[in-house]
Amino acid sequence: MSAVPVYRWRLAPPGYATLRQLRAQGLRPGGQDVAAVLERPRRRRGPLVAYLYRIDRAKPVRPMTPARWAALAKANTARQVCPKCRRDAGYRIPASLGMCVTCAYPEEQCAA
Repeated sequence: MSAVPVYRWRLAPPGYATLRQLRAQGLRPGGQDVAAVLERPRRRRGPLVAYLYRIDRAKPVRPMTPARWAALAKANTARQVCPKCRRDAGYRIPASLGMCVTCAYPEEQCAA
């Protein structure tokens, strides 16, 4: 296993990009391994780490097909259905509650 170069914050050479930077350019890593690591030191905790990929090895983002759009719409619709009352909440169910707000706090709904 080869050693990955580590650069300090804002001192990486050109030709490297993070995942977000690649996505903003319409690219994806395309199966390549992490090419370098960017570290930002912090006082009381460990350093913040960002993984860098080579831009010249990146591939273009795959286009959305009609089947992908349909699958994404189906997944988003499923996230709106309350598992307790089985109704469409009209919003994405919070993961912290695991159910719609009406089912999570029934006593507050009766008072209103």
